[in-house]
This record gives sequence, C-alpha cells and structure tokens, in this order.
Amino acid sequence: MAALDRVRHLLGDRRGAIATIFALSTPVLIGGVGLAVDTIQWTTAKRQIQRQADSGAIAGAYGLAQSADVTTTVTGDIAKNNFVELTEAPVIENAPTVGPFAGDARAVRVALATEMRLPFSSILMTEPVRISAEATAAMVANGEFCAISLETGNTTGINMTGNATVDLNCGMATNAVSANSVNAGGSSVVDATPIMAVGGLPPSSNYGPDTVLIPYGVPQPDPFAGLPGTFALGANQNGNVGSNQTRTLNPGTYNRFRLQGNVTLNPGVYYLNGTDFDVGSQARVSGNGVVIIMTGSGPNNIGQANINGGAQLNLTAPTAGTYAGVLFYQDRRAPISNQVNKINGNSASRLQGAIYFPGQEVEFSGTTGMDINCIQLVARRLTFIGNSTVSNVCPAGSGAQAFLGTAVRLVG
Repeated sequence: MAALDRVRHLLGDRRGAIATIFALSTPVLIGGVGLAVDTIQWTTAKRQIQRQADSGAIAGAYGLAQSADVTTTVTGDIAKNNFVELTEAPVIENAPTVGPFAGDARAVRVALATEMRLPFSSILMTEPVRISAEATAAMVANGEFCAISLETGNTTGINMTGNATVDLNCGMATNAVSANSVNAGGSSVVDATPIMAVGGLPPSSNYGPDTVLIPYGVPQPDPFAGLPGTFALGANQNGNVGSNQTRTLNPGTYNRFRLQGNVTLNPGVYYLNGTDFDVGSQARVSGNGVVIIMTGSGPNNIGQANINGGAQLNLTAPTAGTYAGVLFYQDRRAPISNQVNKINGNSASRLQGAIYFPGQEVEFSGTTGMDINCIQLVARRLTFIGNSTVSNVCPAGSGAQAFLGTAVRLVG
C-alpha cells in the first residue's frame, strides 16, 4: 500500500507527472530521431547512387555514339562520379538484358549497388541495408537531317553566308566541335530545323522563328559509311564534250570529263579517274539513274565537282543497287586542304539524290526555281551561298531520303 500511495502521490504532483511522461516517452523520441537520421542517410545514398547510375548510362550511350568501348567509358565515369562507395561490381550491359530496351544494341544499362550500416537500424539489424539503382540510356532518333557536315575539328562545319536563303524542310547537323560550329552570317536567311552540332551554336537573328538549336549533341554517323571505298576501274575513255557538240555517254571509266555542250548520260556508274566533273555554263546535261564517282590513283589525284551556275542539269540517282539514292560520290581519300567542290545550276536544273563528299567541302549555290526538292548534302564541310529550297519530299522508291538524327536520352 505504501508503494501505491507513493505512485498516487507522484501522479498527483504536476512535476512528478511530467517526469513520468518524459521517462516513458524518451525511448520513443530517441527511436524517432534515430529513424529520421537513418531515413535521411538512406535517401541521400539512394539519390547519389541513382545519379551515378544515370551518369554512367549516359556516358556509355555517348561512348557508343562515338564508337568507344562502352564498358571502359562507363567504368571511367563511375570512378569519376564516386558519390557512394560501391560494394558490388557494376552491371554494365550493351544491349540490356531486361527492361523495355532489352536486346537493343543502341542502349546501355547500368546497375549499381552498395551495402550500408545505418546508425540506428544497425542496433536492431545484424545485416547492412542494401541500396541499389539502375538506369538505361539509349541513342534515339531526334529530327530529320538532309544536310550533314562530317567535320570533326575545331572549326565551322556549316557556313551560310552572303545573301544565301536556305529553306529546308529538314535539319542540319555537324560533328564540328568549335564554339561556332554553324555560322548563319551576313544577310543570310535560314529556315531549317533542328540544327545540331557537337560544338556550340551561337544564336543568330538569321534563323527562322521556329528553328530549334541543339548544341553539344552527339556526333552523327556517316549515313554512307557502308559504300565501297575501292573501285574496279576499266580502260580510260575521253568524255569531253565541246560547246557545239551533242553526245551520249555510257557508264564506264573516264580520265577526261569536261562537259560544255548537250550531253545525255545513260543509266549506270561513271568513274572519273583523276579528272574533274567539270560542267560549263552553256552545258545541258541529263541522265536518269546515274552515279558520278570521283576517284584517282592517290589522294592528290582525285577529281572534284565544278558545275557552273549557268549550266542546266537534269540528273537523278539510281533507285536500286549499291548506290541507290546516291548521285555524286567523291573518294574518301580526297584531302581537305583548300579544296572546294561547287554545285550550281540554273533555274531550270533538277537534281535528285545524295551529294556525298566525305573528305572535302561542298559549296552549294542553289538558284531560285531550281528543282532540288529531293537532295541530301553530306560533306566534310558545307557552305551555302545561294538560294536553296528543299522540300525534303522524295518520290516513293527513289532510294533517296533524309537521315534520322541521333541523340542520347535516359530511357529508363
């Protein structure tokens, strides 16, 4: 009874009641604080390891876009962004084995995990807490391009200058790494979207209001990388046509090809061996299903294209075969130094197909009224100096088409 009386006395005393409540609630308060600390540490670690996984996956996809070793790229990125010390070996997959991108060779999956002992939970648990994260990044389609500069140096890859009016129902891309990878200068007017570069893209009032600029993007692949790099040449022929002449030429190998008169090219492949595709101002040149390949015995012997602005051309690429959709192709060995290929034509001209000069610059001077609704320009560097309007609409079965652009995105 004495003990019971003391408890009743303590409960009846305000200070005693507070002491009792404090004594009873202290373990609860300590537990709550401990759980809060554990939760903060777990959340922070989870967030950090997720950042590592995201960064690693993106790095892997960028490496994939640049033909680098994916595992080496991801491992290096994880080491650099070591927010959380990992206790398990990273899982790096290209292509992923699980998820919506399973089996996709254009995707990279990274899975990371670590074990942590949390201050409060470790009192109650003998095993550490496992924290994991994973991310998948992929090379995905991003826009359509009909003008691609393969330049990879610290210079301008695409230049629009003077009074050029460039109206493309498609985009432009360059692999140049310069801070000014694309230049829309002078009084040029440029209506093309998107415009993508590996380097920087300074804004310009010369761009149309709907132009989307994508600086610091991934390199775009050469869409014609699979074309042959060597050619089976035949006996040299003379393809020169004087200003007062009319000739029909057949496919084959030519070591002279200066066209000044009326010329019909029969369907097939024309190999220009150490000579230019040289078209004079009064020339009239037509041909369906033709490919013009400029090659030579060595890099310094490879010809160029020089088409005068007064010439009238009506040329279309073949619709089938190795060179389907390709109209002009210059040997990849052609040197860049001070070499410019000039593609011009009068308002009655028509070109359909790809103009492919992977090693040199192409200066394109489209003329108002010139039918270039279905062309693709792929060159080391591109310069626009005239009025070019491309609808980017190619006839069905033409073999010619715009190229899907590539970007890197987190997809899971």
